[in-house]
Amino acid sequence: MGNWLQKQLARRPWWMNALLLFCVYMAFIYEPWDLFAKPVSRDVEVFLGYAFHGWAAKLTNPIHWFIYGLGTYGFWRMRPWMHPWAALYAGQVALSVCIFSVHSRPGFGGWAFGLLGLALVGALAVALWRSRPLFQPKPTALSQRYPGWAVVTGASAGIGAEFARQLARAGFSCVLTARREERLQALALELEKDCGVATRIVAVDLATPQGGERLAAALGDLEVGVLVNNAGFGLSGRFDKQDAGRLAEMVALNCTAPVVVTRLVLPRMLERGRGAILITGSVAGRQPLPLHAVYAATKAFDLLFGEALWSELRGRGIDVLVLEPGSTETEFQEVAGELPHAAESAASVVATALAALGQQPSVISGWFNWLRAHLGQRLMPHSLIALAAHRVTERYTPAENR
Repeated sequence: MGNWLQKQLARRPWWMNALLLFCVYMAFIYEPWDLFAKPVSRDVEVFLGYAFHGWAAKLTNPIHWFIYGLGTYGFWRMRPWMHPWAALYAGQVALSVCIFSVHSRPGFGGWAFGLLGLALVGALAVALWRSRPLFQPKPTALSQRYPGWAVVTGASAGIGAEFARQLARAGFSCVLTARREERLQALALELEKDCGVATRIVAVDLATPQGGERLAAALGDLEVGVLVNNAGFGLSGRFDKQDAGRLAEMVALNCTAPVVVTRLVLPRMLERGRGAILITGSVAGRQPLPLHAVYAATKAFDLLFGEALWSELRGRGIDVLVLEPGSTETEFQEVAGELPHAAESAASVVATALAALGQQPSVISGWFNWLRAHLGQRLMPHSLIALAAHRVTERYTPAENR
């Protein structure tokens, strides 16, 4: 834990680490106390040098809380959008300190404190403005970070096929595996023609007990740099109306297959000390989801499994990421028996995953999905979340399956 924290702090200069700690203090200690515990009569909030008092301050307090929450996340992840906004916010704080001091302390003392604050905080704003390179992502090619072949399960369509395309464009030769061999052959020809990479097709059903071992055997002569555990499907409808065998197949493919395949591929990655493992989960795994009860449970399994692996393998050269998309433009809706509805493109979902790989243990694709998942988890009891989710899934479920 100490080595990991030291590595994280080394990503930014000492003064920026101090700013990060200040944002953490403000977001998790001071602002909650200020909003919920400080008496209204004592509350004061300052914006651009103008002081709000009492209930006016209480009503504006969440703005500061939101800003410091963003600052905590932005500095910790060193997000590109922090430039220029961190510098601009620090600049307005410098002006606020000066104006507020001059107005609240008439005479020389007010000007002295005001100009001192302007100089100190202004210097911080200038330093943030000049720190743009620190917030830019390091342009290291994926094929250099994880040399070897990319293995994509469920590659015959949707997110899996898009993973194969984007990884091939990044320079990876690809192993494509799924049940539908004719689709894999068409995709392999596309990748070889458009990207100039080698391909290998492994037609296998990973929902069967022997599927994972058959795939691993087909990889025996290859160095695997990236493993994408993407194969999976969902079923829409009331639990008591679902076929028991089909539900068992879904659990096997969504849960057992990534465990078995990862376990068989991981040892050689560890020998080399480099590699990446991606697991396609779903934002559905963040909550109980009526009319998708078993599917959501399998994706909760994928999330917890992947995030635990991320911690176990941290510092050993293996990056792990769980991708959590919402509705996506794939065959999922048709296979699951859902009614058609709006969805994000598979290309956008995969781009989000590859950008987050090596940065965090999981990523939710789409800001609205992120907001919905986190607000629900933190603000509502599971009983209310389940009831609200039921109202949503009913709209996408044929009447005969509700």
